[in-house]
Amino acid sequence: MSRITKKFKTLAQTQRKALMPYITMGYPALESALDIVPAIAGAGADLVELGVPFSDPLADGATIQAASQVALENGMSLALCLEQAAGLRAKGVTIPFVLMGYYNPIVQFGIARFAQVAAESGIDGIIVPDLPPEESESLYNAIQSQGLDFIFLLAPTSDDARVQTVVEKSSGFVYLVSLVGVTGARTTLPSDLADFVARVRAATDKPLAVGFGISTPEQAAQVAQIADGVIVGSALIKAIGEAENPVETARSFVAALK
Repeated sequence: MSRITKKFKTLAQTQRKALMPYITMGYPALESALDIVPAIAGAGADLVELGVPFSDPLADGATIQAASQVALENGMSLALCLEQAAGLRAKGVTIPFVLMGYYNPIVQFGIARFAQVAAESGIDGIIVPDLPPEESESLYNAIQSQGLDFIFLLAPTSDDARVQTVVEKSSGFVYLVSLVGVTGARTTLPSDLADFVARVRAATDKPLAVGFGISTPEQAAQVAQIADGVIVGSALIKAIGEAENPVETARSFVAALK
């Protein structure tokens, strides 16, 4: 059983939901994650999504695009993300790590090598938003061979056949994109979100985590009523980017969500 699966099972036993903050590795400074991740773990994060910056992040809105650009200028790379993940494990951080990265850097790194180094670095699962299930076989097999989870995304526009394909291939949890569009804080949640979650719930007993557009404790609480996990990214990245003390700001932001 993977560390991600164990986490969701443990939370379910106590009728709690998973809080999964997203951070952009290398932002606002190259080694910021080495302090931010332990801080948010201590503040109540159950898992953390480690975002690998990329020059063409097609799933991300303006906030994460800007953070990714800064991170790249700081010198962040996929190899360094993995190195820092290992450093976080060495510092005693035990919550599951989900690496979110685009396919091009993984291919450049080498698929088999990436899977092996990710496992050695303490990564528990990966999300590749620009890699559909139909084209994922090489990476999927490499990741599975290392005992890691491969998490696919579902959008509200996914038909029943697509839902079935994704829930069958996903392990750890299924990532539900709350809206049609890119990441970014929104003032309200989509009116059809509960129906979307219920439709996927009918197709699988795997945990369902909702991301995109969740920015406040109130919205997180709403999502927690219908899903097993809540993912918050852009609002946290924005708060970190505007902060005089990014670590303390991240800690207090995540504590409020928790």
